[in-house]
Amino acid sequence: MSYLNATNDLYKEAALTPDVGLCCTTNPIWELPGLKIPRIMQEMNYGCGSTVNARDLTNNPKMLYVGVGGGMELLQFAYFNRQKGGVIGIDVVDEMLEASRKNFIEAEAQNDWFKSDFVDLVKGDALNLNVEDNSIDVAAQNCLFNIFKAEDLKKAIEEMYRVLKPHGKLVMSDPTCEQDMNDTLRNDDRLRALCLSGSLPIADYVKALTDAGFGTIEIRARKPYRILDPKNYPTDELIYIESIEVAAIKDPMPEDGPCIFTGKAAIYYGDQDFFDDNKGHILLKNQPIAICDKTAGAITDLGRDDIFISESTYHYDGGGCC
Repeated sequence: MSYLNATNDLYKEAALTPDVGLCCTTNPIWELPGLKIPRIMQEMNYGCGSTVNARDLTNNPKMLYVGVGGGMELLQFAYFNRQKGGVIGIDVVDEMLEASRKNFIEAEAQNDWFKSDFVDLVKGDALNLNVEDNSIDVAAQNCLFNIFKAEDLKKAIEEMYRVLKPHGKLVMSDPTCEQDMNDTLRNDDRLRALCLSGSLPIADYVKALTDAGFGTIEIRARKPYRILDPKNYPTDELIYIESIEVAAIKDPMPEDGPCIFTGKAAIYYGDQDFFDDNKGHILLKNQPIAICDKTAGAITDLGRDDIFISESTYHYDGGGCC
């Protein structure tokens, strides 16, 4: 049995019998006016973070979500759109699609604003999306890409890149690990289906996105996820896994490489009112500004003693300079 078949079987079981905490940590549910999340959707929330961010969802964007789960994030996305077919949900598991359809009926009963036809549920494969080129404003996946082996991951990211409009966003939440999982954890199809044995280091994860052509990467959150220990998993050493939330933006690739935001900031504290590097970066005195790692390196190379560059916080909420 291939790891993809193991994944399908795992989530078929999870659709037929909801498995609370199947593979991931519990995250706070969005609290928005008039939005009620049915309990069944919460029980079937098989993700390790959130891909829903209000600043991505202005002006009624066309949205695509791959790997529907119980439909919770689809409902949250629809909250910001409220148009027939405004959100497309794709899943390869028939039982998960059917479970989401049933859950939407419950969501309609609890939310006056919601209609099931706000979401188009489509049978499909993340490796071959049945969606037109350049047609999506915001695409998302939660704890899905982490199951893919290298070539399949490359294909899945390329598919997302293909369907996004210029400057569209791919928003993701996945486990990451600083260790080489191939050396520390037995290659087990079920573990990969649980988003465990496929965990990548953050640098490799980001490289896979920039290799596909995404010119801007935002690392929005990095949180503790779980421990894999020798008593409970096929490993000889303790493995620490984190959950990372990332947005990859289909901006043109700059000539000097991608703009990657990892939560660095610059503060100018010199004698003048501002500092201008004559390359598009103006720092007002004692006013911190978020900068990408590339800009942080360029300013550091200037060797000035009146500019402070912070370490990466791995938290970024926009407004930066690159």
